[in-house]
Amino acid sequence: MLLLLRRNAWPLALLLVLLLAGPPPARAQTGPPLDSVPQGLFRQRAVRVGEIVEYELSFRHAPRQEVIFPDSAADFAPFEYVGRRYTPTRTRQGRSFDQATYRLRTFQLDSLQTLTLPVTVLQGRDTLLLPTAPARIRLVRTAPAASAAGPPVLRQNLALRPVAPRFNYPYWLAGLAAVLLLMGGLVLGFRSSLRQRYRRYRLRKNHAYFLAQYARHVERFNLSRSLTNMERAITLWKNYLSTLEDSNITSLTTREIVARYQHDADVRLALQLADRVIYGNQFTEDDTETDLAFVLLRNFAERQYAEVNG
Repeated sequence: MLLLLRRNAWPLALLLVLLLAGPPPARAQTGPPLDSVPQGLFRQRAVRVGEIVEYELSFRHAPRQEVIFPDSAADFAPFEYVGRRYTPTRTRQGRSFDQATYRLRTFQLDSLQTLTLPVTVLQGRDTLLLPTAPARIRLVRTAPAASAAGPPVLRQNLALRPVAPRFNYPYWLAGLAAVLLLMGGLVLGFRSSLRQRYRRYRLRKNHAYFLAQYARHVERFNLSRSLTNMERAITLWKNYLSTLEDSNITSLTTREIVARYQHDADVRLALQLADRVIYGNQFTEDDTETDLAFVLLRNFAERQYAEVNG
């Protein structure tokens, strides 16, 4: 009897030990508890085919939770992704709030279209997908509904509509290239003739300029009878002949210039008269020798121009 009592006391003793030890410890959680679900809604009640519509996704959660919103690679069917904008996370009174607005469009013809997006929550090495409640939007049809009699009869209209003319760049560029090629061929073919004509044009312009300036110096000399104006006229004459003949006679003496032009009588007489007046100071108010020197030098310059230009 005593043995029987001892055998029956073991279960009672084990139960007493378990009661004294208390309840078993709870299993540790891998992350903060989830106490809310993401919310998704359309900002419009209706949409047309191809029209942009905004879908707002928001989620309130614990500050330590890591939340990932859908990006452009997510499945937005029956809508197409256009763009998005988001606001930074805001934390107030121990709660964090994330929000993103997606710009979508649809080309489906269903009268009522539904969208739900999942929000990803990271919990250690695991991920948890929290889908939103389905958000619905109504499609507005702009085309009239087909009647029982069949599609409407198409009306034929063969009247031409005015079209604004457009600039034909390829043809214009091709025409410009052809003109440039033609001008290049003409230049190559008549290069020597064009060069000769241009040279004569320059000689004619330089000769006209020389005559005008030379006459101005002579006129100033006649008015003032100043030797400075006479020296300027002779210097202009030497510079013009140097340019005309592509030589340099400005640094030559009177004898060297006379010898260069084969002892031309006009050149010899004109330069001798000028030297007599300038360097010999043999100058009188009524002297006509200076006028003769100016005429001889001008006549010789014209003869040289005619010879070079001929």
